Formats: sequence, structure tokens, C-alpha cells
Amino acid sequence: MEFGRIIISETAANSENPQDVINSNISVINLMREEKIDDDLIHEDALMSYYMDYYVSQCTQGNFAQFVYNSKWNMELNALIAEGLELLGAQKHLELFQAQCKKVNLMSSVKREKFFKSKLEGVNPIRDVMNNDTFFEIEENLVHLNADFLKSHPDLEVLSVDEMFAVLEEFVGHEIKRE
Repeated sequence: MEFGRIIISETAANSENPQDVINSNISVINLMREEKIDDDLIHEDALMSYYMDYYVSQCTQGNFAQFVYNSKWNMELNALIAEGLELLGAQKHLELFQAQCKKVNLMSSVKREKFFKSKLEGVNPIRDVMNNDTFFEIEENLVHLNADFLKSHPDLEVLSVDEMFAVLEEFVGHEIKRE
């Protein structure tokens, strides 16, 4: 049975910081994963938001090469991110992502393997070819777009923390230990 809703806390929903909305969704997904709930059972748009945050944080911290390096160039993840950018209406980011993907896909597998075996820091010419500061110049704010997407989603439920646990416990069929 699929969990057909996206849940965020009242605190996050009322926050001025859009990242709080995203982080609340991430917390719910992480909790579901800790409870061994398969990703196939988690709301696909909640997961898309989760992975969009991963992409944004990787690019923000270490540019596109860090995303490639840490994700091990996962085609399924890349497809989810492209789909997510389209869903969020981030056309310029989507165009950049597709161009960057093309650049990496055109690299030889030998060169990609060499990159994955190298250190990301220090002298790394393959990394330097992948990086592109255009990400920081695009005016589409992926954090705001992601948070707005979640907040306006028809399957969104804004709940207190206790209600969140109650709903998740009902879904998993047992009490969840709270830290």
C-alpha cells in the first residue's frame, strides 16, 4: 500500500524559511526509510523534492562535479532530477542540467572511472571540466520553487509533530521510537 500523502510539520509550514518546508519533508522520508519502508511506497513528489534538495546542496557546496562524484552518476537519479526541474518550472536550471549531463555522458567511461577513483579536492582537471558556475547565476531559486511546490501540492498535509508520528505509526503498523 502506497503512502499517498506528503507530510510536513506545522512549524515548517509557518516558517519564513523555505528550506524548513523541504527539511520537514526530508525528515519524514528519512524516518520512513529508517522504518524500512521501500521508496516505491513513498509519495513520488515527496521523493522528487528530497532528491532536488540533494542536487541543490551538492551543487551549492561543490558545484556539478561534486553532484556527479557523490551520486556516482546514477542515471535513475539524473532522470528524477530532470523530471523534478521540469515539474518545478525551472526551465533554465533544466537546460543547464541537461547540458551538464551531456558533457558527462560524452566523457569516456575510462575518464569517468578515473574521476571516481580520484580525490574530489586538490588538482583535478576532470572535475574542473565538469564544473560550471552558471548554476549560481540562474535567477530561478530552486529552494523557493521546491518549497512552493510542496506547500501547494494537493496531497500535502500539514500536521503537528504528534500527528505526524501518529499517521506514520498507523502506516507502519507499530510505534516509532522518538529521539
